[in-house]
Amino acid sequence: MTGRLARIRRHPIKSVGGEDLDRVTLAPARRLPGDREWAILTQSGERHAGQGEPATWLPKSCFLRGVAAAPLQAVSDGWMDERRMRLTHPSLPDLIFEPETEGARLTDWIAPLWPEDKPAASRLVRGAGIWTDVKWPWVSILSLSTLSQLEESAGKSLGIERWRGNLWVEGWEPSAERDLIGHVIRLGTIELRVTEPIGRCEATSANTDTGTRDIDMLATLASTFGHTDFGIYAEVVTGGDIAIGDRIAA
Repeated sequence: MTGRLARIRRHPIKSVGGEDLDRVTLAPARRLPGDREWAILTQSGERHAGQGEPATWLPKSCFLRGVAAAPLQAVSDGWMDERRMRLTHPSLPDLIFEPETEGARLTDWIAPLWPEDKPAASRLVRGAGIWTDVKWPWVSILSLSTLSQLEESAGKSLGIERWRGNLWVEGWEPSAERDLIGHVIRLGTIELRVTEPIGRCEATSANTDTGTRDIDMLATLASTFGHTDFGIYAEVVTGGDIAIGDRIAA
């Protein structure tokens, strides 16, 4: 089974924005560099974080997430340069800020998108490792063919942003990625071991252009595939450079 790498996506802040890359260097047993490096703690999450930057991985319940606030899904963009990020949202003015020193500006900016009945945003923190929903430093791989199959079933375009994946592959047969669990695949000159499918939550029900829920995604996944997974996780075994257009073979 062969295909090619069509998109590389990085999400510098957990559940907030995202950006495309043309190429990246992956290291063994490490995440995609800069992905989910930052996250916004809630006031209730503070009791798990301690003082300063958290020293260990924290569960997703400690942070602002799209599953609790669909408007977050419409935040887009990422790094402008080595110091500054630009974030955009259809109902807010653009924000340009420095994560290292201006995290409070982000929490103020994002406050209107967060429900008043949820614990409020507290502060922006950098991860000890990675702020993905699973604690292991895996990358996510998703198939454009499987997405097309799901869009046909849903009767509408869904796009890639709502899935917050890292590597998008074109050329695989729809749903064929699920057969790769436990296998080693080759992407360009690197190797990845596929570890498990990615279970999905209601955050994917939100339209990333509007920040409103436009579909019951879990029901749509279940009716289309018989489960609520979409995509696969993989561990980098042999590192190196990857770029758009690289061949991926299993």
